[in-house]
Amino acid sequence: MAQDGPTHAFRVATPPGSKPLLVFDGDCGFCRRWIGRWRGATGDRVDYAPYQEAASRFPEIPRTSFEHAVHLIDTDGGVTSGAEAVFGALARVPGRGGALWAYRRVPGFRGVSERLYRGVAAHRPLLSRLTLLLVGSGREPSRYAISRDLFLRLLGVSYLCAFVSLGTQIRGLVGSEGILPAAPFLDAVSRHYGAERFWLLPTFCWVDASDAFLCFLCWGGAAVSVLVIAGVLTAPALFLAWAGYLSLVVACRVFLNFQWDALLLEAGFLAIFLAPWRSWHRFPCPDPPPRVPLALLRWLLFRLLFSSGVVKLSSGDPTWRSLAALDYHYWTQPLPTWVGWYAHLLPGWFQRASCAAMFAIELAVPFLIFGRRRLRIAAFGSIVGLQALIAVTGNYAFFNLLTASLALLLLDDAAWPSLLRGRLERLPRGGPTARRWRPLAWASVLLAIVIVPASLVEMSGRFRMSLPWTAPIQSLDRALGPFRVVNAYGLFAAMTTERPEIVVEGSNDGSTWLPYAFRWKPGDPARPPRFVAPHQPRLDWQMWFAALGDYRASPWLQGLLERLLEGSPEVLDLLAANPFPAAPPRQVRAILYDYRPADWETHRRTGDWWIRSERGLYCPVRARRDPARERQAGW
Repeated sequence: MAQDGPTHAFRVATPPGSKPLLVFDGDCGFCRRWIGRWRGATGDRVDYAPYQEAASRFPEIPRTSFEHAVHLIDTDGGVTSGAEAVFGALARVPGRGGALWAYRRVPGFRGVSERLYRGVAAHRPLLSRLTLLLVGSGREPSRYAISRDLFLRLLGVSYLCAFVSLGTQIRGLVGSEGILPAAPFLDAVSRHYGAERFWLLPTFCWVDASDAFLCFLCWGGAAVSVLVIAGVLTAPALFLAWAGYLSLVVACRVFLNFQWDALLLEAGFLAIFLAPWRSWHRFPCPDPPPRVPLALLRWLLFRLLFSSGVVKLSSGDPTWRSLAALDYHYWTQPLPTWVGWYAHLLPGWFQRASCAAMFAIELAVPFLIFGRRRLRIAAFGSIVGLQALIAVTGNYAFFNLLTASLALLLLDDAAWPSLLRGRLERLPRGGPTARRWRPLAWASVLLAIVIVPASLVEMSGRFRMSLPWTAPIQSLDRALGPFRVVNAYGLFAAMTTERPEIVVEGSNDGSTWLPYAFRWKPGDPARPPRFVAPHQPRLDWQMWFAALGDYRASPWLQGLLERLLEGSPEVLDLLAANPFPAAPPRQVRAILYDYRPADWETHRRTGDWWIRSERGLYCPVRARRDPARERQAGW
């Protein structure tokens, strides 16, 4: 039967004073290391002393007992030892009494805890070496004020890149004269769904979907991103950035349907709860970051990496399973860089070794996220190294920056240079503003109760698993779906082994066809692949996806061809060159080509980066309507 009160093996005649005293073995390095961490957690609520100094004060406790276990001597003279003493000391910290409560009230917990404690005590030399290896020599509990501040500011940079990049394209993509106008789409949804539309499609564009308002969302989002970077009204600015970007994701539909758009929304939403609620703060903010949002952001990083590794294997793609995927990746990815082009020339053994290393980082390293300090530092180095290699060989917008920013949350303050740590120590902590927003800590706990189960459902779907207990959680997940706060991840589940490219052409006579040049995607074989990230040319990216399938699966492509026939200035601004500057062509068509990287000898001799061969017509030729001719023909 569970007990509510402490188990006092001894009682001393002379209590320690106004604070409880935890007595430990001062000759044990393992004990000293953990006492240092507990001392940092309990602060001045508990006193600590080695038994070599304190034993004479408490003759009632046998010296052999001190040698085998820690003892907590309370202010009333009551003594507990072993696991109960550890839990009792930590329970003096608000919010840390769960283990002591379970020890006294949960059947079986007491016995398991004490057996584990005795096992640890019996193997202290071995565990001391393991602790030194995995945790390091630091005795203070880990703090993350510097890493939290760096993450938030880099998140602001990611938001800034996303908003500015989209702001330069928004009119051509979804403006009134764009490829896929937002206003008619929202009008149709409004007629069809009524008031339900506000939940199904949460966007400020219900107020106004004009070109001016779409631009306002982009440039207003850029402005609040600058506030986040500067540490001004960080939490409110993060909320506005998240709501603004969500509004644009809804309005832009397929053009903002990338996994890093979802990642930015999910990370941005969780960051609202991690941010300090101050009007302004210096770098770094001295307020300790709340633990629950920090844990949820680490969980997000784990899901992103681990899911990306699992889907490559669960998809059944033979190139991933044979470690041959990198033989194709560098030249078949959406927007290669010239570094990626050269990387495809590396020998096959190197490509397979690189693929194996990538799987290790995506499948094994994520578990280090939940490890101790040195394991987390190793995870940080591996993750950031992978992101750096991806960034120099491909153009993935702000994805690599955002992922590396999340990895910063694995580093505690002790990992940073002493100059930063010293600056942090000199800044005052807490204050009325910080205390006023402590209710957000409870809100973040409720958030975790919702997000963790919902994210498990999303992961099970990616892993092609069916879990019998997920039905009620799936309903919750569907309800949250429109807000993009829980998402499924899994990049490059299937590797493309060829590179089809769509070349759009126009003609006035149906005989002579002139190509439209895109800004960034491969076109002219002599033009080198270029760096464009963190900007994301959304149309160029969508052309890559369209080329992999039938034109009917990409209805937006018909909108592109129609706008070219109309000579839409907003759409033409998305392109590098207009072969019909005087007037739009009478006809447009899309031709499909196969592109392959030129071999080294061809590249050196001709300067060409690509070799291409024509497949044929991608979609039917479209002609510009001529109202005068239609009237003459009686149409």
